[in-house]
Amino acid sequence: MNERIAIVGVGLIGGSFALALKAAGHAGEIVGVGRDAERMAEALELGVVDRVETDAVAGVAGCDVVLLAVPMGAMQAVLAAIAPGLGPRTVVTDAGSVKGSVVRDARAALGTLVRFVPGHPIAGTEHSGVGAAFAELYRGRRVILTPTDDTDTDAADLVTSLWEKTGARVERLGVDEHDELLAATSHLPHMLAFGLVDALARDGDAERVFRYAAGGFRDFTRIASSDPVMWRDICLSNRGALLSALRAYRDDLDALTAEVEEADADGLLQRFRRAKAARDRFCG
Repeated sequence: MNERIAIVGVGLIGGSFALALKAAGHAGEIVGVGRDAERMAEALELGVVDRVETDAVAGVAGCDVVLLAVPMGAMQAVLAAIAPGLGPRTVVTDAGSVKGSVVRDARAALGTLVRFVPGHPIAGTEHSGVGAAFAELYRGRRVILTPTDDTDTDAADLVTSLWEKTGARVERLGVDEHDELLAATSHLPHMLAFGLVDALARDGDAERVFRYAAGGFRDFTRIASSDPVMWRDICLSNRGALLSALRAYRDDLDALTAEVEEADADGLLQRFRRAKAARDRFCG
């Protein structure tokens, strides 16, 4: 509980990680690292971090662990920026939603994956920024780690212990397995929510449409209020797996369209029953 930790990108994800560790009694210094001095000052003022640095090398110098909580599109540049400041035993981990691209970026920037532990907390809200951070975000939620064959066991164990102190349940998957699963269960739903809201917003009578939108519409599209830049980067970073998920869904949507077109009452009822049973079992 005495590790000095640098968090590069102190927003909802990185800020909540810091707050959760503090709530668990973490005694080591937590350093916030980011280029925006105003945002860093806000993180310090809110008590999310103990010190802030706008210089990446100074921010990670002397740290035991570095968490990268930046958009996927920024990972490569951030890894290259922090590399000169890392010590030989510094553990680097991340909170990105795609693991294949992060592993490639880390190998290119760091030269080795021995002290790199790819990670992804399955948690978040539609809000962003350090002001949205809260200590309970990870409590009872899953965090997936995808250590590579090169990753030191002690590095993976240290990252596991830190996430467990936030209240999270830590599991391990392979890199490709993670990206395929998340394409279907997270990335695809976000694409559908963004796509539906955009389609309705471009309707000539959009104001009237949204005025009469009920609770179901609000529930289904809540995640379309998420950070557009972040989701653009996720979409492009996991393009291959996401395309497979989109094509599979398109085929199933064609089948659903045919059931409606043909007034297939039995087909629709079976589909709805299967969906209800599955959701009640896994999400209820």
